[in-house]
Amino acid sequence: MDLTRTELTNSLHNRRKTLRGYFFIATATLFWGISATLGRAAFTGRLAGGAAVHPIDPVILAQSRTTISLLLLVPILLLVRRNPGALKMAWRDVAWCLVLGVLGMAASNYFYYLAIQKTSVATAIILQYTAPVWVLLYMLARRLQRPTFQRVVSVALAVFGSALAIGLFSSGQIKVNTVGVIAAQIAALSFAFYSVAAAGILKRYDRWRVLLYVLVGAVIFWQFINPPWKIAAAHYSRDQISFMVVFAVTSILVPFSFYFGGLQFLDATKAIVTSCLEPAFSIVIAAVFLGEGLGFVQVVGIGVVLLSTILVQMPDRKKTDSRPVLVEPIE
Repeated sequence: MDLTRTELTNSLHNRRKTLRGYFFIATATLFWGISATLGRAAFTGRLAGGAAVHPIDPVILAQSRTTISLLLLVPILLLVRRNPGALKMAWRDVAWCLVLGVLGMAASNYFYYLAIQKTSVATAIILQYTAPVWVLLYMLARRLQRPTFQRVVSVALAVFGSALAIGLFSSGQIKVNTVGVIAAQIAALSFAFYSVAAAGILKRYDRWRVLLYVLVGAVIFWQFINPPWKIAAAHYSRDQISFMVVFAVTSILVPFSFYFGGLQFLDATKAIVTSCLEPAFSIVIAAVFLGEGLGFVQVVGIGVVLLSTILVQMPDRKKTDSRPVLVEPIE
């Protein structure tokens, strides 16, 4: 009887952790949806309610959001932790986080915006959101997961639903360009990379330390793409700088803290499938606040993405191993 109670207690505890993980990932995707709407408005120079702001270059917007997030995060952590030693990590893990910031966070942003520039927003989004496929293939190749019906179908539905939601099958939405397609696939691989690799590091450290050093790596990367003097020469207005601060909080600081928190409780496949809610959130938010139309096909696409997130949460019908899956960093 005691063993049964212990098992029941552990089961409830694990379920609460799993639900917390999904909540964190869903919250992260909600903020990414908000930031996508803000970014779209910044590119066009039109904000909600008709307010105008001078358009901001997409690459500058990607760079500024990591730099500003780091500048905001450091004093917050020092104020809350008060002990700088609480932010220490082993040098090997620090180096790994820096690589994750460069090849994961910064690279996914840079190549995603390059894909938008060379193709179209719809093409770039759907190619980037093939990332769940790459994560699943990696997990299966490393035998960290089994190719169950729920996992395979949920990944396929997530990609297909995202394509429907962004209107990829509508006329004029697909724009093929070799450089753009390659850039979008690199962005997808980078997205998959930091989802898998961050999960491994988060088994050993809390999300705030990991996020701190990942941001440092991303900021170092951007200094080579756009040196500080080049940004200063652009003479951005006070309104533009204020917008960049808000965009940094909604697109990096808040969502990545939640996304890394979710990776502490979920495996990479479940996390990245759930992240496919981002295009759905973006479309709904744009429809409500920017007055963009929401068609029947898009609604169906959103429903398919929701179905994929529900399906990936379902337990396997045949479990041959009850041990938890350990996600290791990519070597």
